Amino acid sequence: MDIGSLVGNLLVWALIMSAMVLGVGVGAYIDVPSVLIVVGGSLGALLISYDISHVKKMGKLIMISIKPTKIEVDKLIKIIIELAIKARRDGIISLEADANNEENFFLKKGLMMAVDGSEPDVVKNLMEVEIEQLSNRHKTNSSIFGTWSGLAGAFGLIGTLIGLIAMLVNMSDPAAIGPSMAVALLTTMYGAMIANMVAGPIETILNVRDAEEIVAMSLITEGVTSIQSGDNPRSLEQKLLAFLPPDKRISQFE
Repeated sequence: MDIGSLVGNLLVWALIMSAMVLGVGVGAYIDVPSVLIVVGGSLGALLISYDISHVKKMGKLIMISIKPTKIEVDKLIKIIIELAIKARRDGIISLEADANNEENFFLKKGLMMAVDGSEPDVVKNLMEVEIEQLSNRHKTNSSIFGTWSGLAGAFGLIGTLIGLIAMLVNMSDPAAIGPSMAVALLTTMYGAMIANMVAGPIETILNVRDAEEIVAMSLITEGVTSIQSGDNPRSLEQKLLAFLPPDKRISQFE
């Protein structure tokens, strides 16, 4: 699990809940009409904006944002360099067994195409198309939370207007002013909480995960096509190390 996401979530919720408890208690911040307006309204609008198959994946996407697949780029580089050395020594056909046993699906696919004798340009184009389409799917998934963030704020404003109208209509009845004012204020709070504590951060972290995966896949594409071209493993390593931060660029040949 991403420790930063876990600590951040716990810290945000703990501080907000503590502020409520130290004030007038959590119960004062719970209002069913406000929940219906903001949560129900924003989720309903999401169903209008996106295909239901996308909305149904939100739970899974939340788990991905909290517990992402670990991508170790430095280990990928080591594997590719070892494959490059073997291909240079024994020929690219010798990588067939390695390709069959490879756990990384994208690297396996690239190696199999290379072993099957596909042209380097064809392999590179096919792998780049897959990267582009994967990124497009990721952007659609993350945009769901960006849209939800905006909708939650908008429905918070709608709830505020509903509460204010109800309050003005019932100005002659002091007992009705309090509940109406609560709806007016709490809907804004709920909208802000969804936007800044749930949907917004999830959208950001999903975009970060997408960028990390694209870097790894681009590295694999570069590695496979370089192996096909018969590049010197040392030169290939320097090319692949450029995908890492300077402080993590450790050569296997040193």
